[in-house]
Amino acid sequence: MSPTQTPLEQLLRLFTLDTVAPDHFIGQSLDLGFRNLFGGHILGQALVAAGNTCEDRSAHSLHAYFIRGGDPLAPIHYHVDRIRDGKTFGVRRVVASQGDKPILILSSSFQAEEEGFEHQTAMPDVPPPELLAPAVKSERPVPELIRTQTEVRSMPDLAIEMRPVDPVDHHHPDKKEPFQYVWFRAAGEVSANQALHRCLLAYASDFGLLGTCLRPHGVTYYQPAMVTASLDHAMWFYRDFRIDDWLLYACESPVAGHARGLNHGNIFSRDGQLVACVTQEGLIRRLQKS
Repeated sequence: MSPTQTPLEQLLRLFTLDTVAPDHFIGQSLDLGFRNLFGGHILGQALVAAGNTCEDRSAHSLHAYFIRGGDPLAPIHYHVDRIRDGKTFGVRRVVASQGDKPILILSSSFQAEEEGFEHQTAMPDVPPPELLAPAVKSERPVPELIRTQTEVRSMPDLAIEMRPVDPVDHHHPDKKEPFQYVWFRAAGEVSANQALHRCLLAYASDFGLLGTCLRPHGVTYYQPAMVTASLDHAMWFYRDFRIDDWLLYACESPVAGHARGLNHGNIFSRDGQLVACVTQEGLIRRLQKS
């Protein structure tokens, strides 16, 4: 990263993909000093690639499978299939690959502006972000990022600022209910382009969600015996929002089993509007001592 660039400016630059052929884009990776590329990075760039072929409509849903861990030092190729363009909806399929091997498959749907019935669940009553401390910086901030054995680096500043309501001790966690609430926002101003805000929200939605299903077991993905990874990720967008205004991530985990945990998240704007919903299943495996 250039000394004059903030983490957010670097991320925004990486969300501008290079076009190498019709419906074929290349995005650059971001090396955070870990073995694998952050899953939200691939997710956000894949949505950018899909949106580049459906610019007259807004993304309203995405469903993704993480196939392999990405290389944080190699570029990512995004191949887009234009599955259908109807009067209201357009569907795209994106395969993200490195070295001719897929690392993510994304299906996304785009919708023309349309009015209809509205209702939503209420935003939880939690302290405002101004009364909360920023998340503790860590050398292992998300499940996908596993420290290399040959290189030691300090955790760089992130483009997304997070303030958890009830944080856990990363290395000595207590058992808690399978719920968590986190305020977050981009660490700087983002343009008014709503498509970009949605791609950045897809990126940010992968931060910490998987930790929800670990809370009742008194473990975290910072502990050496834990192996965790996102397996799939789905999102639905319902209202416009700004990623550089505070958003509340209200997360819960209804079930865990077979070394997998399911997590749901509702994302609210500061004024209580439910702007997006997220569901993710993740691998949560504790290594057995030999």
